[in-house]
Amino acid sequence: MTVRGSILPALVACVLLATAGDAQKKDDKAQTEKKLAMKETPLGVIEFELYSNDAPKTTDNFIKLAEKKYFNGIVFHRVVKGFVIQGGDPTGTGSGGKSIWGKEFADELNPNAPSFKEGYKRGVVAMANRGPNTNTSQFFIMLDDNTRLPKNYTIFGKVTSGMEVVDRIAQAEIRPGQNPRDGRPKDDYLMKAVSIVRMPDGAPHAKIEVVEREPAAAAPAGH
Repeated sequence: MTVRGSILPALVACVLLATAGDAQKKDDKAQTEKKLAMKETPLGVIEFELYSNDAPKTTDNFIKLAEKKYFNGIVFHRVVKGFVIQGGDPTGTGSGGKSIWGKEFADELNPNAPSFKEGYKRGVVAMANRGPNTNTSQFFIMLDDNTRLPKNYTIFGKVTSGMEVVDRIAQAEIRPGQNPRDGRPKDDYLMKAVSIVRMPDGAPHAKIEVVEREPAAAAPAGH
């Protein structure tokens, strides 16, 4: 039997579509298995007040990014034992991040501001940067008081509740980077949701819902 030329392309197309469909099903199955292979454990909520008077531009940046859900799903990508936990980079590498304006913005380092005078105390939230006036979206939370850290990092808040969650992240096992005490947690600690709430006096507070994501235990043999 002779296959007409007009029919042959249609048959080829059907085969290609079927192959593509099979490939898509396999990809979907792999993605599902990957999701099922991870376990998420709620750790709690980190809440901190925002210093809108001391650092108005920095707090405005954080608030607007949070309202756009920019931070949702981002991990705390860095732990420096006894010093800080750091997050705010959507790439999870420490080299990413952007501000609400789409570019770096200036430090707010006012020597007369109460937060500047207080310095880097336990629970302080400050901007991470790679030099003067290079702020984007990355920030860190102090684990302990530190009087030796140069005042080069804009302080824009302080934890009011949930330091136990911060400490839990700080205790994570890490993959050392620059030194044995500085690296990325082996399990992921995600900001599942970041929201802004207003206190009765109108002061803004941020709430970070944190979950730990780790590989799920293997299923028993035969399952």
